[in-house]
Parts: sequence; structure tokens; C-alpha cells
Amino acid sequence: MCGIIGYIGDKQASPILLEGLEKLEYRGYDSAGVAVLDGDKLSVRKKKGRLAVLENEVRERPVLGSAGIGHTRWATHGEPSDVNSHPHLNAAGDIALVHNGIIENYMRLKDWLGEKGYAFVSQTDTEVIVHLVDYYYNGSLLDAVQQALGRLQGSYAIVVASSKHPGELIAARKDSPLILGAGEGENFIASDIPAILNRTREVYLLEDREMARVTRSAIDILDEYGMPVQRSLFHVHWDVSAAEKGGYPHFMLKEIHEEPKALRDTLSPRFKEESMHIDLGETGLDDEAMRSIRRVVIVACGTAYHAGLVGKYAMERLIGVPVEVDVASEFRYRDPIAAKGDLFIAISQSGETADTLAALRLAKEKGAQILAITNVVGSTVSREAGAVMYTWAGPEIAVASTKAYTTQLLCLYMLILEIGRVRGAIDEGEYARLASALRRLPEQAAEVLALEEAIAHSAHLHYAMTDTYFLGRNLDYAVALEGSLKLKEISYIHSEAFAAGELKHGPIALIERGTLVIALATQTALYEKLASNIKEVKARGAHVLSICPEDADTVIGLSDEVITIPNTEELFMPVLSVIPTQLFAYHCSVERGYDVDKPRNLAKSVTVE
Repeated sequence: MCGIIGYIGDKQASPILLEGLEKLEYRGYDSAGVAVLDGDKLSVRKKKGRLAVLENEVRERPVLGSAGIGHTRWATHGEPSDVNSHPHLNAAGDIALVHNGIIENYMRLKDWLGEKGYAFVSQTDTEVIVHLVDYYYNGSLLDAVQQALGRLQGSYAIVVASSKHPGELIAARKDSPLILGAGEGENFIASDIPAILNRTREVYLLEDREMARVTRSAIDILDEYGMPVQRSLFHVHWDVSAAEKGGYPHFMLKEIHEEPKALRDTLSPRFKEESMHIDLGETGLDDEAMRSIRRVVIVACGTAYHAGLVGKYAMERLIGVPVEVDVASEFRYRDPIAAKGDLFIAISQSGETADTLAALRLAKEKGAQILAITNVVGSTVSREAGAVMYTWAGPEIAVASTKAYTTQLLCLYMLILEIGRVRGAIDEGEYARLASALRRLPEQAAEVLALEEAIAHSAHLHYAMTDTYFLGRNLDYAVALEGSLKLKEISYIHSEAFAAGELKHGPIALIERGTLVIALATQTALYEKLASNIKEVKARGAHVLSICPEDADTVIGLSDEVITIPNTEELFMPVLSVIPTQLFAYHCSVERGYDVDKPRNLAKSVTVE
């Protein structure tokens, strides 16, 4: 959510800043701006709207200089507007600041600064920070930032530039990601790696409550007390092309088609050629830790939460350990029970989700063992967890998550199999059968993708719907939730998912003639039950589109449309059954003429509450 870029070197800054902001568009934003230093001159350009609006402004009114900062804003405090856009300035116009996060005590600080004679022009919490830096400035920009940070409550990633100090940029973070890129005679600051990947592959990962002083020739990292911190460079291995569209019209479609490869990449490092056993040694979760688990708590948000629900069903069925799944924002505020003997699994694509991080820290305080499942090496979640399992999905640029979800499922399945094997809940024969089925999933996912033309045709028939309902039972209910979320996220069609058995307890009142109902049916023992639910909605005039294996005759015979998927172990069906829902949502959005990769009001990485 929001994007930050900073540059200082021997080149013109504004093209580099705009290039970096373009790479961060996937994070979601409603305005953009840059501030550029040219000696003792500080020039700012910022505009509401897409980055193209800012680029046009910079073309018409160029900003020259070899150091600067840029930002894409997603509104939290104050409506999207030119004035509320970042960077924000002090009254003298010689200090500029960009900020991701939320300052919780900004109103108290704003009142206090008002008493000191400071006037505010925006509705943002960010403007408070730049005035605080101005208040504490006494010749050292670094000292002023450090003192200002001491007054802040909440989350922040900030970069500060000043015409009084044209040779340096000051950066700091707390609960919001920030990286530092090391170049030759130039250095970079960004909220995410893709922003600078065309320029450097060598980065420092800034930790919570750390600051950095960045010049052309040096990057100095300091702790919150101003003491130097030694940090090793992290080399980014993935290719720049992985963050490009590669001929696809949208990142989302590219990433859906990357799912077979992402699944293979997630599986391959864990399976050794000489053994069918899954190797999770990388995680730091050893056999003794697996045997000591008395309860599992899975916490996540949005799509990752839906992955956690699948994990709950599979874990309780296979290994008999009680599993609780919670939305992170609820977990942290309900005085949850967590203790030694609990395995706390935090799932986050970005590894920076604010609510998930807060829940992780709370569980850690209570003595639970922490395992993170994330896609981003070096993310805050991965650094703060005791054990980490990476999805290896590669960069996911589209706001709506697809390959991150299916690889999260794969990580959960591998974890469950290993815990079950170690605890003796899964015998060798069952383990080998399930492991073999896991290894076939990438190939089967490719078979599902071959159905895209038929799925696009269904989307063409139904994209004008105002209401769509997803039904499923057990694992299919968890997938129904994710399918419904995708549809509403990018097509803005009102959509809900129901546990099919709950239809009679209220939701059936919503069904009327022509209503589209998408039924997920992959669990053999529940075919008859779901068939009854299909009959119930069809009796009220619903049009039923079913997603099921080709041998689900009971369901197929009742459906108006059917998308058939390959058979696999029923526990693993969610990996395959979710792909048609992703493609359906994508093609509905395209048919409706929307911006698939950047849906309104949403951001890729939600780093604020």
C-alpha cells in the first residue's frame, strides 16, 4: 500500500523516480508526486490520479537535479487530491517528506504543533511528521528526523530530503517495509524491490526502528539511538522480466498462467531425488517441534486467510490436531489464547501485512512457536518468525492474488504431510500416495489452464450480472470464499459465498430467477448433499455453473453449465478448483472494461490497519 522511491547519484533523478514509481503501481494508489533537489533548490510536483498525470506534469514543468524522492499515495487520511498527495513540505519549502503507514497520535501532535505556530494545508497525518522534523531541525537533518520519530506512535516508512542538505537523504521505518539499494556512485531507497531492480540487485533490508543516511557514495544504517548497525547486502536473484507482463495483456493473467511453474518451484526444493520424503529443514521446524504441537493457530488476511481455512480442514482430517483459523485483525483484538505448545502459522504474501504482523508479535509474546508462510525473502514476517517457509511463487504484481494463494496451499499441504509423518498420524503408504499426488499438481494445473477459452465464454455470458453466489461444502466452501473474493475484487460484481448447508438458514432468500450460482463440488462424499442444494436454488430460478471433476455425475446432471477439472486426491482439489474461479473473475473484469491489475480502493500490501 503506497509506494516510495528515493535516488541520489550522478544522474537526473526525476526519470529514475518516475520509473521506480511505475514499478510500484501494483501496490494501489490514487495520487503520485516527486520532490527533486538541485543544489539549494527543492522542486515538488504532485498530482491526484494515475502516474501518467504526474508524468505529464513533469514533462510540462521539468524538475532538474540528481537527488530526490517519490511517492504513490493510497488515501487513508484525507481524500485523494493534489494537496493531500506526497511529498509534503515544511512551511519554508526546504524539507520534503514521503510516508507510508499511519501515525496514530497525529491529532495530538497536530494540536501541539498548532500551538507552536505551525499551519497545516492538508488533511493528512504525514504533514505532521515534516513539521516535526522542521521543529527539531538545528543543523543536522538526521538528528531532526531521529527526534521527530521519537514523538510518533503508529507505523511509518519515511524518506526525507532537504535543500539544506542536498547531498543526503534520510530514511527510517517502523512496521512498514523499506529497502536500500546499493549502486556504483549512486544509491536508492524503495518500499519494494521491483522499484529498483532495473538499477541494482544489491540491497540492504532496513529493520524496524532503524534509520539510514544515504549519500551518493555511502549507506549508513543506524539504530533508533543513532548507533551504527552492520548489515550484510542481500543479492536479488530473480530476473527483472519476472516483474514484466511478458506479452500478456495484464499481470493477473500472466500470474494465473504462471501457476504451474510456481507450483513446481514451490515443490522442487522440498523433494530430494533420492527420497519421496519432503525436506522442510530450511524452515527450522524440527521433528521435536512437530511432535510437541498441541494446537495450531493460523492467522492471515483476505486470500491468505482462505488458504488457512483449507489448511485447517486438511490438517484436522489428516493428523487430528485441533486447528483454529482467525482473521488477523480480529485475533489481535480479542484477547486470544496462545501459549507454549501452540504452533502459530502466519500467512502473508508480502510478509508486511500490518494486522498479521501484529498478531504474530502477540502470539510470540504469549510463548507460541511461530512459523511464517510468505513469498518475500527478507520481509518483516520472515525475519520475526522463528521458522519460515517460502512459497517461491516469484513476484506477484497484480493486486488480486492468484499464484501466491495456490503456492500457500502447497506449503500448507507439505507441512501437514511432514507433521503427520513425524507424529505417526500418516503411515508410509499414505504419505507416499499423497506426496506423489502433490508432485502431479503442476501438470494438472496446466490442464485446467487449457480450459480458459470455455471459462472466458462463461464470463462473457454472465459479466453483466449484478449478484453472484458461490456455494460449497467443507474444502469447497473455503474455495468458494476465495472465488467470491476474486470476483468482487476486480469485477465489482456483488458476490457472496455460503456454506451450502446454510442456504436454508437465510441466504436462499436472495435467490431469484436468473441469479448466477457457482457451485464448487470436488468432495465425493458430499456430492449428494450439494446436489440437494443445487435443486433448491434451481427451484427458485437460479442458473447454476458447477466446477467439479468429470466423474461428478450427480452434480453435472443438475447443472446448467459445467467446468470439469482433473481428478486428484480430494484434499488437494482446492489447488485445481480455484483456478477456474480466478479466470472467471479475470474475464468478467475485462468484459466490464475495468483495470484488472489495479482495482479501485485496493492495495497489494496492506501495511496499515
